[in-house]
Amino acid sequence: MIARGLTAPAIYNLLKRVYVEVAEESFGLDNKPLTDSRIALLTGVHRKDIRTIKAEGTDTTGQTRRNSALLATVIGQWMSAPDFTDSNGSPIRLPRQSDDAVNFETLVRSVSRDVRPRTVLDELQYAGMVTETSDGLLQLEAEAVVGTRSAPDKEAFFAANVGDHLAAATENLLAEAPPFFERAVFYNQLPPEAVDTIEAAARMQAQGLLEDLNRQSSELHHSSKRHDGPRQRYRLGIYFYREDAETEEKAHDP
Repeated sequence: MIARGLTAPAIYNLLKRVYVEVAEESFGLDNKPLTDSRIALLTGVHRKDIRTIKAEGTDTTGQTRRNSALLATVIGQWMSAPDFTDSNGSPIRLPRQSDDAVNFETLVRSVSRDVRPRTVLDELQYAGMVTETSDGLLQLEAEAVVGTRSAPDKEAFFAANVGDHLAAATENLLAEAPPFFERAVFYNQLPPEAVDTIEAAARMQAQGLLEDLNRQSSELHHSSKRHDGPRQRYRLGIYFYREDAETEEKAHDP
C-alpha cells in the first residue's frame, strides 16, 4: 500500500466503504433496507460517513476489473479452445481477419460481442501479451501465461485473487463444515537449494494443472451455452512463497 501511495487515511476510508457495503448486503432484517443508524451500530462507522459513502455511489473500479477479466478470458480461450490451438494444445498464430479461417476477431467474438476486437488487440499488444509476426499474424507471447505488465491490470487481478482467497478462507472459518478446498504444505529450516527444487516442481505441476482445468472449463463453457439454469463462477489460485527462516536458536517450529 505504501509503494502504491495509499496512505493510512485513504485505507481507513476504503475500509469504511467496505463495512457499509457488506452491512447493507448481508445484514439486512426481513429483507428491508438498513437504516443509517442500524449500519452505524453494526459497523462503528459514523452516520455522517455513511451518508457520504452512499452519496458517492458504487465503487468505480468495477470497469477495470471487467476489462481485465475480458482480456484474461480471451487469452484463456486462445490457449484452450480447439479452434485456436494446434494438435499439441498450443495456441496458434491468428490473422486479424479472415474469410476462410479462424482469426482474432472470431476469438474475441467467441468471448464477447460488446467490445470491438481492435480495442482488445490494442490492449493485449500494449501489455506485451500479443505481438505481430513479419507475415502479419498475431502471436500469443509467453508473457500472457504469467500475467500482464500493466499496473491497473495487475492491481485488478491482485484484488480479485486475494479477495476470493480471503472469501474462501472466511467461509471456512465461519462454517461448521468448511465448504471450500483450502490446503497448504510448508516446511521450515530447508537449505535454499532444496527450496529451489521444490519451487521448480511446484511451478511445473501447478502450471500443468491450471492449463488442464482451463481446457476443461472452456469445453464445459461451450457445451453449456444453451443451459437456462443459474450460473456460477469459480477461481482456483495457487501460490508459492519463500523467505529466510529464523535461526535454529530463534525458531519456534521444528
